Amino acid sequence: MTIQRKVEVFSAGCPVCQSAIELVNRLACSSCEVVILDMNDIEVAKRAHGLGVRSVPAVAINGQLAACCSGTGVEEQALRAAGIGQA
Repeated sequence: MTIQRKVEVFSAGCPVCQSAIELVNRLACSSCEVVILDMNDIEVAKRAHGLGVRSVPAVAINGQLAACCSGTGVEEQALRAAGIGQA
């Protein structure tokens, strides 16, 4: 018996997200159930937030955010260090 894995791709519908969707679809095998989720849907956005998604595209596998998709996103300290908010 083959174990199915659920692959969720969180997308904003942009070209970068489309490239990520194409990559996931290319890599997926018969044991992968790929689901594309629209971040414009408030319930999808809530689920993404609960998983720790901070930027899109993002991929979760069996309810865990993939390592390549964690730890990114807009951060106040990084923006301030780049000069935002300074005259």
